[in-house]
Amino acid sequence: MAPVSSDTTDPFRIDLRTGTPEVPEDPLAVSTGEARTLSVALFRRLKELSEGTPEYSYVRNTLVELNLSLVKYAARRFRNRSEPLEDIIQVGTVGLIKAINRYDVERGVEFTTFAIPTITGEMKRFFRDTSWSVKVPRRLQELRLDIAKTHDSLEQSLGRHPTDLELAEHLGITTEALDEGRRAANGYLAGSLDAPVGPEADGSTRGWPLGEEEAAYDRIECLETLKPLLATLSDRDRLILSLRFGQELNQSEIGDRLGLSQMHVSRLLSRIMTRLRTGMLEDEQDEDEDGDHAAPEGAGHAVRPGG
Repeated sequence: MAPVSSDTTDPFRIDLRTGTPEVPEDPLAVSTGEARTLSVALFRRLKELSEGTPEYSYVRNTLVELNLSLVKYAARRFRNRSEPLEDIIQVGTVGLIKAINRYDVERGVEFTTFAIPTITGEMKRFFRDTSWSVKVPRRLQELRLDIAKTHDSLEQSLGRHPTDLELAEHLGITTEALDEGRRAANGYLAGSLDAPVGPEADGSTRGWPLGEEEAAYDRIECLETLKPLLATLSDRDRLILSLRFGQELNQSEIGDRLGLSQMHVSRLLSRIMTRLRTGMLEDEQDEDEDGDHAAPEGAGHAVRPGG
């Protein structure tokens, strides 16, 4: 066993061989006061070690474990965020490591005071980079914040809403850049399609913007298919169709117009409709074989010209 020294002024024993304070088996169970005292000793030892050595890594990792409570403390203020708390703590731990790497114990600043801003800053950068619904350049993300802060500051000093020109001059940017920053702000949060409509909505969701199947498209396609088929009919057949479906005359009235019997008109209509229906079905089969698109359901039965 390596020799250790016991100093009545230091609650932790020092390994005489390595000069490193002895660390409890579970650093996370150390009280806050003990963690601060031990951290000071470990920071002094870390300063004496060369980066990249096994002992340097051991001391730095121990400092991370001892001060992990700072990360959890800083993460509390962001617990209402949509991001999982585990992710926030992980990001905060990165900030803690950065603080440990930059901290100088000889400056007399307590590590807690030095580390909290670094940890919190890392978390805020994480939210800035991941919380936007639409990814926009970082300069526009930062410009959005600057515009909001400057607007509030000028509003208080002027006693009114600042103009775009005043905002741009105060920020040192053009009005075009100001407009760009405002447009970028629209990408921060996307509205939900399930959100209630209007400020006084009774809980109903905005279902109206969603698309729905349009029955008229099927009719248009049928009419476009019918056009070349109608062109192949005789003048009398097209006239019969026009009287029946355009002027909505019955078979007897059509017969009176053309000097035909009602039975003859019935047979003519049946023959014309069969011809058109057959032509449409053949057209649909040709499209299916070519792989253009599937025929709409019921198109083979929609043969009434003009609807």
